[in-house]
Amino acid sequence: MSMRSHFCGLLNKSQADQTVTLCGWVNRRRDHGGVIFVDLRDKEGLVQVVFNPDDAAMFELASSLRNEFCVKVVGRVSLRDAGLVNPKLATGEIEIVCKELDILNASVTPPFQLDEENLSETTRLTHRVLDLRRPQMQYNMKLRYKTAMAIRKFLDANDFIDIETPMLTKSTPEGARDYLVPSRVHDGEFFALPQSPQLFKQMLMVAGFDRYYQIVKCFRDEDLRADRQPEFTQVDIETSFMSETDIRAMFEGMIRGMFKDVLNIELANPFPSMTYADAMALYGSDKPDLRVKLQFTELTDVMKTVDFKVFNSAANMEDGRVVALRVPNGAELSRSEIDAYTQFVAIYGARGLAYIKVNELEKGRDGLQSPIVKNIDDAALTQILERTGAQNGDIIFFGADKAKIVNDAIGALRIKIGHEKGHASQDWQPLWVIDFPMFERDDEAGRWTACHHPFTAPKDGHEDLLSTNPGQCIAKAYDMVLNGSEIGGGSVRIHREEVQSKVFRALNINAEEAQEKFGFLLDALQYGAPPHGGIAFGLDRIVTMMTGAESIRDVIAFPKTQRAQCLLTQAPSPVDEKQLRELHIRLRNTEAKLAEVKRDEA
Repeated sequence: MSMRSHFCGLLNKSQADQTVTLCGWVNRRRDHGGVIFVDLRDKEGLVQVVFNPDDAAMFELASSLRNEFCVKVVGRVSLRDAGLVNPKLATGEIEIVCKELDILNASVTPPFQLDEENLSETTRLTHRVLDLRRPQMQYNMKLRYKTAMAIRKFLDANDFIDIETPMLTKSTPEGARDYLVPSRVHDGEFFALPQSPQLFKQMLMVAGFDRYYQIVKCFRDEDLRADRQPEFTQVDIETSFMSETDIRAMFEGMIRGMFKDVLNIELANPFPSMTYADAMALYGSDKPDLRVKLQFTELTDVMKTVDFKVFNSAANMEDGRVVALRVPNGAELSRSEIDAYTQFVAIYGARGLAYIKVNELEKGRDGLQSPIVKNIDDAALTQILERTGAQNGDIIFFGADKAKIVNDAIGALRIKIGHEKGHASQDWQPLWVIDFPMFERDDEAGRWTACHHPFTAPKDGHEDLLSTNPGQCIAKAYDMVLNGSEIGGGSVRIHREEVQSKVFRALNINAEEAQEKFGFLLDALQYGAPPHGGIAFGLDRIVTMMTGAESIRDVIAFPKTQRAQCLLTQAPSPVDEKQLRELHIRLRNTEAKLAEVKRDEA
């Protein structure tokens, strides 16, 4: 039986004159003219409790209350006088007149007030238990739970079953560094924590389970950013006997339903789709933010013969690109603003930011304001203005360099200017990006690498390109993008041995290496593997967007810092020599330090 009869934040005037029992924490205590007021908090919110001096013993006990004391209160629900109603509080029409007070546990002075703003992240993560008591963090965790439940309900209704896969597994190349776990029993050998359940979920399809899912922890030992953690949560899904379009239709339905259930937001139906090639051409990104209405204009062909060396050299270099970005009404930008944008694109490797202000189109060259106009011939200028659709009052920015630098720099500038200067909507913009290339060229290694993973199937009719022209081979791969963030991605998998062999040959992986790295999957695929495919969603990233949090760490109960440390538990931490010996591990740095000490002593 519960110690309480009601939750603090759910009380209202309908319970007037009832006696209630509440449990929670002291959020604030105030002494007003011989009467003590306490804001009592639980997971549902706050209610004001009044302690009158009539009961001397209870009043003295109430006088000892401090922030974050855990207490039990028995009292009568009383309507506040009209002039004392607090409209900002859900329980603002009532208060609790206390009859009994029990201090369940005292608290030391907290390192910060729960309603304190601008707390450092170090302070919050060091005292994470207290940080999680704050209303915003309580909201974030509840929304995360509701999101996961909406996903589970959808998948259950569509006959998916939750199957656990191993946390201690074989190290396989999946694009990032593995977390390794030494084996005590098998000297010198290691497990790896999974970067994803990819190979296991494919084998579950071969095993005939047809529809699998798992909300699962995955691990990658990589440099961290605001949207990355060494351990992250993935909604992992695999299906059999469904086409690429079937899979996309089903799981955009899942995301659309989730947003409706959790936030009462209606996403587009259906989601628009865009090829990878078009996304890179128009936005310089494979995850374009469609809220920003600005687009690239391709000018590489126009700039091959202009006198302006910056444009000419970029247009004629291998993998070079020249693009324009027209910003309506951008001619009003000041010189200092343009300089700031120039510094901004330098972060992405751009060596400058050329521009043309369009003041009066009807005056031709004389109506343009720019330090580069004199170096561009009339024909090229005409092409720039016509292709961009420039109007009086616009500014045209240019990117000219290797394609990757142009895409990264002008793509980031597009987002920055779009949101800063009012060229972006405030709605939710989902998108499917499809038709990714199968491979990308690693020039340093002189070989092709898989853009997704080596088990992604090529488009029908592209199988022969695996041998003749891998760079032109398109994959049955797809990413779901929301407001410029990739929230999920997947592909149809290869299920026929002869196609898998061609992919391995394209990747310069011989039969022996393939067997060593992926033999258990390759063996399973020989037993009548069905056509299958799937998708994985980043739960942390989705919830971050839904809550409007600035960092992924704000939607994870106990996250790591950007240096992959837990400030609450001080992990990672040293272990004793006995544990290391049991694992057959010797620390070279420790031995070097001991040797140095011995030398110093000698």
